Amino acid sequence: MGEHTGRSGQAYGIDIGGSGIKGAVVDVSTGTLVTPRTRILTPQPSTPDAVAQVVVQLLADADWAGPVGATFPAVISHGVARSAANVDKSWIGTDVDACFTEATGHGTDVIVLNDADAAGIAEARFGAAKGVPGVVILLTFGTGIGSALLMDGRLVPNTELGHLELDGHDAETRAAASVKDEEKLSYKKWAKRVETYMSHVERLFTPDLFVVGGGVSKDSDKWVPLLELNTPVKPAELLNDAGIVGAAIAAAERHGE
Repeated sequence: MGEHTGRSGQAYGIDIGGSGIKGAVVDVSTGTLVTPRTRILTPQPSTPDAVAQVVVQLLADADWAGPVGATFPAVISHGVARSAANVDKSWIGTDVDACFTEATGHGTDVIVLNDADAAGIAEARFGAAKGVPGVVILLTFGTGIGSALLMDGRLVPNTELGHLELDGHDAETRAAASVKDEEKLSYKKWAKRVETYMSHVERLFTPDLFVVGGGVSKDSDKWVPLLELNTPVKPAELLNDAGIVGAAIAAAERHGE
């Protein structure tokens, strides 16, 4: 085996999205990637078997046989997908943990978690929510709206706050970043929708901090200052690496590293 065979304090993180699957070895004590990020296009159709083969390929390329964590764009309850966003509907009811663990074939236990939950774990440990006590809500704005709820840095899994009903609509159909692009909204107009949505979340949870992530967080200076909320708002800090880092942390913790 190569140099990355399950070193202590390291885990392999995989971020599975509708268009690409990314992976890297992570030093879980610092949240840094210790290998370059590898990206493979998500197979079409993105069935469990097809995606599992990409996971196997990533691990083989890295010569990795230690703890593995993977994010997935779905509600994951005890390893089983209860929904499927931007991936094949055949995932619903699939034990994703078991599917990936069996595919790797050499006893590599794969822990799977929701993609926004993974980002929340990473931001709480190493990013915008580091050391923040109380209730923190991470919202990721992308194709839809993902959410992670943290209490004193500990994750409450599988919140789906992007699907709150707002003015008779599923909130993410009004305020996701993809809607900004489709409807060619200015940052000012889109930020108004985001503010309406976030003030609704604020009334329900009274968080101590909002962290906003997703692709638009790199342009946070164009829209975050426009939000008028009672809660402080910070842009996510780990950006593209948050899912990989959060998945690796979850894997390392399961293995007691």
